[in-house]
Amino acid sequence: MTGPYPRRTEPLPRSLEEVTPEWLTRTLQLRYPALRVEGFDTVQVVNTHTTKLRLKLDLNQAGREAGLPENVCLKANWSGDPLSSSAGICALEARFYHHMREALPVPAPEGYFADWDDDEFNQGLVVMEDLVASEVSFGSVCRPLDIDEAARALEQLSAIHAGWWGSPQLDTYGWLKPSMGPDSADPGQYRHLSDNIFAFSKHPQRIERMPAWMVADVTRLGRAYDALVTREASHTWPKCLVHGDAHLGNTYVTADGERRWLDWQLIRKGRPWRDLAWFLIGALRVEDRRNAEQDLIRHYIDALVARGIADIPDFDHIWHEYRHWPVYGLVAWMGTDEAWQEGDAVLAGLERFAAASEDLETLSLLEKR
Repeated sequence: MTGPYPRRTEPLPRSLEEVTPEWLTRTLQLRYPALRVEGFDTVQVVNTHTTKLRLKLDLNQAGREAGLPENVCLKANWSGDPLSSSAGICALEARFYHHMREALPVPAPEGYFADWDDDEFNQGLVVMEDLVASEVSFGSVCRPLDIDEAARALEQLSAIHAGWWGSPQLDTYGWLKPSMGPDSADPGQYRHLSDNIFAFSKHPQRIERMPAWMVADVTRLGRAYDALVTREASHTWPKCLVHGDAHLGNTYVTADGERRWLDWQLIRKGRPWRDLAWFLIGALRVEDRRNAEQDLIRHYIDALVARGIADIPDFDHIWHEYRHWPVYGLVAWMGTDEAWQEGDAVLAGLERFAAASEDLETLSLLEKR
């Protein structure tokens, strides 16, 4: 146990049965010494790659005075999902909340406590605001943005990138891995999902949306993904904080209409084109992307300039880089079980990235290497 609270002598729970008012009191007292959780009601449990446990807390006066709300959400790996352990995504998000959340130049979900274990299980815990109770509106690939909404979202994304643009501080966080780098889980993503990809490539609804080259030979997707990984390893500029999973479903909109970002489980240091393409291609209808794509990228560049960033590649350079990235979305959506997403999100995401890979000639770019 090498988290930020050396007084903690017990490992973080690995099952929901261990989450009790007594445990939560001991844990939160590491930051709020006088706090007590007298009890709690379980509002909802969502078990996917990570567990989202929504609780309504009965706090003592000291707990309320410390600023903890009645409704919170606990995020950890209580589903036993091996991906969460092997990739360390819960521990990574906990580190983000402890080390970086307060310095983030844009709002993000409020975090009240974050801790992690450095062992084979890679458990991480974040006690954060309950966004559902806050009545925000969550983004979804099933509800694509219009062009103006996408432009405003790109302003927020540019702010995340600008906050640590070229900053040597990124290298002081040994736990923050290079995007697509060998020490991260990124290079193995295709292989991790390959069984799903091969199985789903036989499904008629997916075949209708896949590019013709994938229908003919799905293994080309793996080779293209490997080429993308190799290419990214050879390019290191410009470097910034990368959200890593900046798709529309990891956003939410507040009551005043501001779009914000959540699920900081794949953060990296690296080049921003991963976020730019993953968000922009997935957030727009195919025709809207075709009509506005280049203008929106120019808008993103202008937003970086407005935040004082000077060493920005020119549009032609960024456009060339951006064109390589649809393969990342193809791997992600082809490997995703439809049961993991709402409605037709998987089919919609696959359709948008397949179309982009054709429009942008992504495969030709990657197979030239």
